[in-house]
Formats: sequence, structure tokens, C-alpha cells
Amino acid sequence: MSWNVCVVGAGKIGQMIATLLKGSPNYSVTVADHDLKALGDISKMGIGTRQIDANDADGLARELTGFDAVISAAPFFLTPSIAKASKAAGAHYFDLTEDVAATNAVRELAGDSATAFMPQCGLAPGFVGIAGASLAAEFDEIDSLHMRVGALPLYPTNALKYNLTWSTDGLINEYCNPCDAIVNGKLVKTAPLENYEILGHDGVEYECFNTSGGLGTLPETLEGKARDVSYRSIRYPGHCDILKLLLNDLGLERRRDLLKEIFEAALPRTDQDVVLVYCTAKGVIDGVLREKSLINKSFARTINGQVWSAIQVTTAAGVLGVVDLMRIGALPSKGFVRQEQVKLDDFLNTEFGQLYRAGDVTEQNKAA
Repeated sequence: MSWNVCVVGAGKIGQMIATLLKGSPNYSVTVADHDLKALGDISKMGIGTRQIDANDADGLARELTGFDAVISAAPFFLTPSIAKASKAAGAHYFDLTEDVAATNAVRELAGDSATAFMPQCGLAPGFVGIAGASLAAEFDEIDSLHMRVGALPLYPTNALKYNLTWSTDGLINEYCNPCDAIVNGKLVKTAPLENYEILGHDGVEYECFNTSGGLGTLPETLEGKARDVSYRSIRYPGHCDILKLLLNDLGLERRRDLLKEIFEAALPRTDQDVVLVYCTAKGVIDGVLREKSLINKSFARTINGQVWSAIQVTTAAGVLGVVDLMRIGALPSKGFVRQEQVKLDDFLNTEFGQLYRAGDVTEQNKAA
């Protein structure tokens, strides 16, 4: 069955989502945004467009009527209004938000919905939750699960060793908001930028530290089952110290508008990036304490003659993999749907999830 999909948001991720959908025989796609210039760029790609006002819920609901699914690639603060309009239009709803409050608003809308509501569907949250739940399910008793994700420049140059690759607002939220975790078996909030660690992969040294939003609903699902569950962002060494200077010592945690202005003025964007997913679980299998790791490393690549960044590809593949599973009836078709309800192998076998296989999904096992 073919689906008619509306992508709300004509930014870099929205463009990637629309491009992948346009290349599939199973979908027709329209992109909606308020920005006529951005829509003009989409039109040049041979994709249909609509100008909308995401703040006008009634008008947006009329524009979304007739679509099987809506994918929000808009800023997180527009999530509640787009989700509400999708419900009124009778469409399945998906988004990429890492914002906890926005996700709670979507969950509330899903309570009595005749269609499915599945937020947090990108990379992290999103694919990382699918991968983490799959890893945890391999254990008879799960002790700890640590999820680490980084979207990094392939060639770091500045003191932060970082370039902007996605939403600046989302990045600042990660660095400033409380983080969900399980500590000693209890669901808690932890401070961002803490629980610092060093790890290495393929001869490159990285640092990791707490950031907000990446786990989605996974801590709720594993509460009472795991002793320790965490999410940390991967960066090159030295990044965390500079963040603490900016956020804590200079007080920019209280001036997020100014921090955004500084980041966007000083940090160039790049399409030459790498996305690293590094998940590690420890627990008991057949009476033996074991450790398993799942590692995925993706790079920028050419699709349909155009170069797309690793963060664009992995984020778009994250949401479209679950959209495809919903389309074929492999996921619940109404109410609130969690990432951890998705089976990793099912996801990787979709036409979009296969883009992660191209990024090399590997599993390593160790007996403790």
C-alpha cells in the first residue's frame, strides 16, 4: 500500500527525508513550510510544496487533511501544534524532537487517538533507542546499558573541535537541560555535562558526557529491570571543558539566545561529518556475566547525485525506517508508540533502515 506523506519543515533534514521518499515507489511526498525560499529549493527537486503557518492549528489541520502520515522536521517548539493538527487531520504523526516537554505533549494527544503518534524518531532519540532496546533484550538479566552518540566534523579545526551539523536550538537543549537516566535501579534526572569518560574507536580518542533527550522513553521501559542506564554525547577531547566555561563560568546557560547567536556566528556548518553510535550493555546470559557492544559509524555520502551529510542521512533514515514499518502494519496503528517497540532487524531491513547497514553496524561480544 502506497502512502501519501507530508513533511513539515523544509530545512536540511526535511530535504533529506523528502528526497528519500521521492525515490521510493511506496510513497508520494509533499513538503510544507512557511518559508517560500526554502519551498522554492524543494520545488527545484521536483517535490510538491505547500506554504503553511504551523502556529495556526486549525488552518494547518486543513492543509494536512488527506495525508496518511505527517513527519515533523520543524523546530521542537512547533511540535505540539503540528501534532495537534495531525490528529485533527486523521494522519499518523512522527517527529524528530529531543525535547522532553514536547514529547509529553505528543503523548497526551495520543491517549485517545485513532492514529499512531511516534515522536523522537531520528538518530538520538530514535535509532539509538531501537539499538539499545535490542541490545538489552539479548540478556537474561540486564545490569547496565550505556548509549553514546556523536555527530562530529570529520576534520576538526577549531578549539571546540566541532561544527554545526543540525539544529542549534536542539544542540543547546542537549547541553543545558536535565538528563533522564536510571541510577541504582531508579529513574532519575542527572546534570548535563557530567559523567565524563574517554573512549576510543578506530584509533581515534573521544570524550563523552551526559546530555539531555537522547534516550527518549527507554529509561521508562527499563525501569525496574536495569541498574544503570545512561545517554552521553560523543565529542573530541577538550569540548566539554569549553562548554563548562561558556555555560557555567560565563553564565550563558541563562542566556541561550546569546549562546545560539555565538554558535551560529562562530561555528561553520559542514557536510564532511561522521556519526558514531556506540552502545554497551552488561548483564547475565546463561548464568555468565557478559558485555556486548553495538557500534555504527556513518559518513557523508552521495545519494541521487547529491552529497548529503551523515547527520542528514542517519536522522532521515531513523524516522523513515519506522514510517515504513508502520505502513506495512509491523507497528501499532494507533496511540503512543515507543522506539523500543521496534525490532532492530526489522528496522535495518526496511528500504531506509538499510542506510544504517551501509554505515557498518557491528556487534562485539565479551565475556566478563
